[in-house]
Amino acid sequence: MALLTWSSKYSVGVPSMDSQHTVLFNILNELHDAMMNGHAHKLTGPLLDKLLSYTRTHFAAEEGILAAAGYPGLAEHRKIHRDLLDQVEIFNTKFKRGEGSINVQLLNFLRDWLTNHILKEDHGYSECVGARHIR
Repeated sequence: MALLTWSSKYSVGVPSMDSQHTVLFNILNELHDAMMNGHAHKLTGPLLDKLLSYTRTHFAAEEGILAAAGYPGLAEHRKIHRDLLDQVEIFNTKFKRGEGSINVQLLNFLRDWLTNHILKEDHGYSECVGARHIR
């Protein structure tokens, strides 16, 4: 059973962002699968690195689109992105030092953060970006 399942309710109306959001869903599902199948310890490090790398790429692309659209909430959106990256980087550092492990609480935090962020923050830019026909 997947931790996250993409549906149209998550669409922000920007195909490139929807595509990137589905990749984030897939990475979280990979972490979940690793934990559920007893492979969390072996796979967590590489999957966390993958999550961080792709999240940085996604945030930069999203922020670029918001800047091009003149989105008035860009500064706050950037701060929200940075806060999440800081939290995940701290966890990743602790994991690499042997001070943490992938667990249900972490997966639920990441799932809830991603879905809430898309449904609230990212849906907030849909109209602005759509009005400028940025894809």
